[in-house]
Amino acid sequence: MKTIPFKPSQDTLKAAKLSSNPSYSLDFSDKTVEWKSNAERVELIREGLPFDAIEKVAVTYKMPVKNVLMVMDIPQTTYNKKKKDQEKLSSRDSELILVLSELMDLGVDTFNGEVNDFLAWLKKPNISLGGVSPESLFDSVTGIEEVRNCLHRIAYGNLA
Repeated sequence: MKTIPFKPSQDTLKAAKLSSNPSYSLDFSDKTVEWKSNAERVELIREGLPFDAIEKVAVTYKMPVKNVLMVMDIPQTTYNKKKKDQEKLSSRDSELILVLSELMDLGVDTFNGEVNDFLAWLKKPNISLGGVSPESLFDSVTGIEEVRNCLHRIAYGNLA
């Protein structure tokens, strides 16, 4: 297991960043959506994200699209048709994409930009999550929040 060295000045900056209000964004072929607060996130959820958001999250975080579709409980054929017709995701699916995107950004930051280390951590069973892998909890906002809490514990030096 790889150990992450203790760097007080860097860790202090990371903790300050985690405790402040971060900004998030997702880039699509025709526009970029940004949000800094829950109110802005709610507005985006109500508008609905384009189906391209699924592919964007998959590519950004090196996940197969079919895995993201499985988490979202969307059949491949439905995804293909709605993406082709340029339809929007439901509010539930839009929220899942936004919260998942936030979690992935937090995870990469927590692992000091080491995307591959973070992705490997997502796949391993975790005692603090009841012995299941973090990615197995991505099918609900509550599960994602549990993974977020686990990442915060790692960032602040608690066992996770």
